[in-house]
Amino acid sequence: MTGHIAAPAASAGEPGVLDILLWVALPYATIAVFVLGHYWRYRYDKFGWTTRSSQLYESRLLRVGSPLFHFGILVVLLGHIGGLLIPSSWTEAAGISEDAYHVTAVVLGTIAGFCTLAGLAILIYRRRTVGPVFSATTRNDKLMYAVLTLAIVLGLAATVAANVIGDGYDYRHTISPWFRSVFYLRPDPDLMADVPILFQLHALSALLLFMIWPFTRLVHMLTAPVGYITRPYIVYRSRDEIRGTHAPQRGWERTP
Repeated sequence: MTGHIAAPAASAGEPGVLDILLWVALPYATIAVFVLGHYWRYRYDKFGWTTRSSQLYESRLLRVGSPLFHFGILVVLLGHIGGLLIPSSWTEAAGISEDAYHVTAVVLGTIAGFCTLAGLAILIYRRRTVGPVFSATTRNDKLMYAVLTLAIVLGLAATVAANVIGDGYDYRHTISPWFRSVFYLRPDPDLMADVPILFQLHALSALLLFMIWPFTRLVHMLTAPVGYITRPYIVYRSRDEIRGTHAPQRGWERTP
């Protein structure tokens, strides 16, 4: 994998109906469901806004799978934020060449992707084989795990197929401008027309994941314990102060 990766050319002509549905209508529908769904969940299901921790049921597999998954997904998330939101002209202006950025992103992204997938596999195995954990698994959990696994596998497959096995693909000249154009309210579906199919499927699976996000345990990612900073101390007192000074005796005690 040497040399500068050429920017893929966008297709010419008017976008078709399917392109508009997939790369214009669906992203805005996803944003609407994501925002309104979280509002509804917080307004009407505050007690359900939790990860529904199952650590009390089993901790051995959780100690391995959870850090592995969360470390990998954090690196993947930061890589996506940098790749989708930061234009290539900004990184080049900062002194980072396109080749250096691409190699770093591919290496770190591939390692983080495999860590995420391995951690997720351990967590799914734990949830399926540990009886109490499986009993606490809801239909929303199963759907969330399926869509999350699909998005991770497609993203990892796209990265490996294009940049490890293939000659390389620079999504920062197609997918990234399309992603930003959605938030600029000037969506350009032409940018997605010639994107490799694995990258397209990965983008669609990510949209599906964000659409179901508000109705799953993933809402805990948008929660921070800020209230603990100003929360007053909890004072514990013994119900019987005398009991702490000597052992309790049988029968009646003399009244002083």
